Amino acid sequence: MNRIEEIEKKHLEQISKGKKTTEFFPGDTIRVNVRIVEGKRQRVQAFEGVCIAKKGGGINASFTVRKVSFGEGVERVFQLYSPNLDSIELIRSGKVRRAKLYYLRDRSGKSARINEKIKKKLGIDAVQEEKIQEEQTIEAANEVATSQNDQINKEDSKKEEQQDTKPEEKK
Repeated sequence: MNRIEEIEKKHLEQISKGKKTTEFFPGDTIRVNVRIVEGKRQRVQAFEGVCIAKKGGGINASFTVRKVSFGEGVERVFQLYSPNLDSIELIRSGKVRRAKLYYLRDRSGKSARINEKIKKKLGIDAVQEEKIQEEQTIEAANEVATSQNDQINKEDSKKEEQQDTKPEEKK
């Protein structure tokens, strides 16, 4: 068994070298861009829906995406490491308690909705966001200071003008 897993790992590394993989889970709304060959032409078609299942691991991993098109439920199974997959985009994360969401097949309308998961910002993203906020507050403070300096300079120039005009009146 270990030998087979080692061989699969080597193949996975070769396959995933050029591809950027997006991590997603069941309940997430995703857009799968699929390469379609029509004769000599090749095009990319998007399939957007809710991921209702992920199966397997390793090189044979697959996932199922469900969408409702013209009032009819459509499900499509994709191989995760297929050469026909162009890209996978995460649209929104869903908050679910199950790994397989087959119960969505029987539901429609509001009961088929999935709540959105609010992700906590951890690690580098939070640090970068804090830096950006600090820079914005510093910029705002600098703008306030420059506007105050401009007002003070205007007041000083007005006082100087008034002082310049007073001696002329005395003469």
